[in-house]
Amino acid sequence: MRRAYIAFGANLSNPRETLMMAVTALGEAGIVIDNLSSLWISPAWPVGSDAPEYTNAVIAVRTERDAPVLMQNLLDIETRLGRVRSARNAPRVIDLDLIDYDGQVLDDPICTLPHPRMTERAFVLMPLEEVAPHWVHPGGSTLKALLAKLDLSQTRVSSIRPT
Repeated sequence: MRRAYIAFGANLSNPRETLMMAVTALGEAGIVIDNLSSLWISPAWPVGSDAPEYTNAVIAVRTERDAPVLMQNLLDIETRLGRVRSARNAPRVIDLDLIDYDGQVLDDPICTLPHPRMTERAFVLMPLEEVAPHWVHPGGSTLKALLAKLDLSQTRVSSIRPT
């Protein structure tokens, strides 16, 4: 089985409930959930937007699916849970991003690995550090080094791991 990390984000409806529905849907699809970070709160993206704050998390999973198939599963779950794609960075009921797949580097029409903007986002790296503190970017940077480059002041833990 391969190790993958999925970033979750939502700022519409009930993000905690939506996260749990996504976790359930992943399990029902045969994806093994190993770990789930605490919930983290960050300003709407891009910073300065007047949209509601985001709730974020990272889910560590194991799967036998290859990365493009796993990404398609994530897109299907988003659709099932009510995601409507409109403008880039628009508020959303759910966003599931495949941020890392067993350290693989991939440029595929359905997914790019590692996620191309993950290193710019404290709301991804902080929960990733919680579930995989020794994770190293395929380019060689440690989480500690990546986090040192970011403003962490706008991202805060909201609650202990959801149940």
